[in-house]
Amino acid sequence: MIDILKRLESAYKGKDLELCYKAYDFSKKAHENQKRASGEDYFIHPCFVAKILVDLGLDAATIAAAFLHDVIEDTQVSEGDIKKEFGDEVLELVLGVTKLEKIEFNSKEEEQAENFRKLFVAMAKDIRVIIIKLADRLHNMRSLNFLSVERQQRMARETLEVYAPIASRLGISQVKCELEDLCLKYLQPDVYEYLSTALEERLKEGGDFIEHVVNDVQEMLKESKISGEVFGRKKHLYSIYRKMKTRNKTFDQIYDIVAIRVIVNSVDECYEIFGKIHYKWKPVPGRIKDYIATPKANLYRSLHTTVVTNFGRAFEIQIRTYEMNHAAEYGIAAHWKYKENKADAEEFDTRLSWIREVMEWQGGLKDSKEFLNSLKGDLYSSEVLVFTPNGDVKSLPKDATPIDFAYSIHSQVGNSCVGAKVNSKMVPLNTTLQVGDVVEIITSANSKGPSWDWLKIVKSSSVRVKIRQFFKKAMKDENIKIGKTMLDEEAKHRNYSLTELLNEESFLMLSTKMSFNSMEEMYASIGYGAVGVNQVIVKLIDFYRKKQPKQEVVKYYSTKNSHASAVTVKGMTGILVHFAGCCTPVPGDDIVGFISRGHGVTVHRKNCPNLKQASQDRLIEVSWVDNGREFYNVSIRVVGKQQTDILSSVVAVVATLKLDIISTNGRTDTKTHQVVVDFNIRLNSKDDLTNLLSKIKQDSKIIDAFRTTY
Repeated sequence: MIDILKRLESAYKGKDLELCYKAYDFSKKAHENQKRASGEDYFIHPCFVAKILVDLGLDAATIAAAFLHDVIEDTQVSEGDIKKEFGDEVLELVLGVTKLEKIEFNSKEEEQAENFRKLFVAMAKDIRVIIIKLADRLHNMRSLNFLSVERQQRMARETLEVYAPIASRLGISQVKCELEDLCLKYLQPDVYEYLSTALEERLKEGGDFIEHVVNDVQEMLKESKISGEVFGRKKHLYSIYRKMKTRNKTFDQIYDIVAIRVIVNSVDECYEIFGKIHYKWKPVPGRIKDYIATPKANLYRSLHTTVVTNFGRAFEIQIRTYEMNHAAEYGIAAHWKYKENKADAEEFDTRLSWIREVMEWQGGLKDSKEFLNSLKGDLYSSEVLVFTPNGDVKSLPKDATPIDFAYSIHSQVGNSCVGAKVNSKMVPLNTTLQVGDVVEIITSANSKGPSWDWLKIVKSSSVRVKIRQFFKKAMKDENIKIGKTMLDEEAKHRNYSLTELLNEESFLMLSTKMSFNSMEEMYASIGYGAVGVNQVIVKLIDFYRKKQPKQEVVKYYSTKNSHASAVTVKGMTGILVHFAGCCTPVPGDDIVGFISRGHGVTVHRKNCPNLKQASQDRLIEVSWVDNGREFYNVSIRVVGKQQTDILSSVVAVVATLKLDIISTNGRTDTKTHQVVVDFNIRLNSKDDLTNLLSKIKQDSKIIDAFRTTY
């Protein structure tokens, strides 16, 4: 505890120091007698979180919130108590962190997407909330050894997938690197142990060499009358592990284990010493990177070069100013240390622009899966730096195309794009851009706008949203018509009519869950692809079933239905029986009857998803009668690489088993590029189905074959 008090005294003065002391005392009293899993006093945790933030240079209000970040959740302290003692600013920070504490990212996809939305709302409101959360997560990861292995791995996975990438995008390298190393320690302990030992041995072996290089560079600074620092810095373990994986190399084949870092006072001095290093040692082609002229997306700036000594040994050198070094270590957190600096204020605003952009385009994505994939793409993807003809730098996602480039300039440039030149040569719009390419976009006032195919080509999430927004505005009437038709056909496919499913009450439910303002907006959203038709129809069917009144009296009618003699309903005969088209039951399946008003009994497979919400008092026991004369339709799906392979294989098997194909429907999966063909087959029993699928799968050209339920 004494350590944090000393750090506070050295970092803050006057009222700021008083605020920190007050929060310290308040938190200590609130957490009195509480223990952590390690057996230590719980108050140790907020103290360490505060210390991490003090070291990052955050302001006094953030430090106060760090001391208090768990008191609402874990003690008797109320929001009113914090507001009374510390004011609105500290209260808002504490509430923001408290809300994030409840978020878990190992949930279902739709919930996970919503949790990411909550996270970015908190970040957009006050970036200090996520910085406190990162410090909180860092200390929890440091003390993870006191938890069960299952909880260790779950927390490490979440940290590696969510919090480390966010720290990276915010430029807080110090936190990001330690988080990644700790994740590796708990997710792959054997790898972590091996790399730790191997790295220490490499450093011992190369200690004299590193010292020699450092002395040589220091001599260069002295000769040039440049004051600065030179030191060796080992790469963090996760960085080495990632290079081994991506480059498919062993530890012994990774030579840039240690980097020599040179820190000077000005940009001119950076380039001067850069030139002298290349004069003394030969640079490795393709390993020279100027991040001062073209900073990374997180505003990282430095000169990097890999050189080879006269003895043939390669090593990396990084050259930067003191200001660049601080920004590289502390990222967006450096703003509070240099908050009076105008250049820093502009840099701070640039860092926040990424969050604002995510908040902008996420509003155009109602599909949870698409939002999640887009966000993770933005979080994890590498970047490529390209140039406009005027020399301006544009940072785009890896594998970006000229279309991504066009929209990065302006939406109107993208919408009117008809062609592109890369390095003065005409190229197709799906060309993958490389680092350093000079890109020129050709536009036309007569352009009809983007193509739907562009959505399959572009790599930027924000560009996809802009293209969809164009279609949403330009084709509203057509989209409404298409969306309504799609919804109507899907309802019929599931044995419902759209008129019975969609009314004022059911639409009110949809508008609440999916934020539709009108039925036209809903139809249009389905029509231009912002919302999947299945998302809507499933919610409508669930709502419809819940609203159906319980039926006390059921009327049965005699029938000449071809399958009536194959099924008995509680031992009775002569009643109206249907076989459900959604799950197509065949003899051998476990079945159950569903009593429909005025329509007798519909027979389903017991595991049919359409029965999950069915009222239990409308289900009735049914059983098969073995008469050996009936035929039944069943739906199967076959996946392969070529449609002709699938058709020839299935037709041959069906002919061998003396069955009949009723219908087929094929398509290509846009994500996997595999061909999918649905068949409706007439057969006698479940044994026929088992034999059919088994024989189809024996064909090496077939990827998979299985029964489907619609």
